[in-house]
Amino acid sequence: MNSRAASLAPLALMALLTAVTYWLYRVVQADNPHGPLRHDPDYVVEQFKVRRFDLDGTLQHTLYAEKMVHYPDDDTSLVTTPHLIYHRQPPTEVFARQALVGRDGKEVDLIDEVRVIRQGLEGALPAVLETRLLKVFPDDETATTNTPVTITKGQSIVHGSGLDLDNKTGITTLHGRVTSTLYRNRSN
Repeated sequence: MNSRAASLAPLALMALLTAVTYWLYRVVQADNPHGPLRHDPDYVVEQFKVRRFDLDGTLQHTLYAEKMVHYPDDDTSLVTTPHLIYHRQPPTEVFARQALVGRDGKEVDLIDEVRVIRQGLEGALPAVLETRLLKVFPDDETATTNTPVTITKGQSIVHGSGLDLDNKTGITTLHGRVTSTLYRNRSN
């Protein structure tokens, strides 16, 4: 009988270890569920203004918006009616219905009714760019899109399938099939 109990002891010990391991697994899983993370905001800011300065202390750009909702699960922010002003001469203003700001703020996706207005120098007409989506890199003052774009300046109008824009140099490169109607400025 002793030999039989001695042979069952390792099996009993294995069963006990298995039960304890399963219990520990369940305790740990209760703290870390497998389901999708919830996309709930942790804070909301309304009617705000953010100013960004360069390394020399010169005002680079200002962002005004109606509302910003921050989500901690992916560290993004959804901004309602953003209005971004670049203070470089000539000034450039950017409007959209919404913006999705990435985790470090270095990349901003402007969404719906995107409008960029670059003021003209010395009384010249402003250039107005309109598109549905625009990815902006605020610190670099660059932007890009693969959605159709319309640029107007006075009566002149240009259409493209996408673009790359550099606000520092003032150069805009249109992509795809580009069509335009250009009018000469007449001075009296």
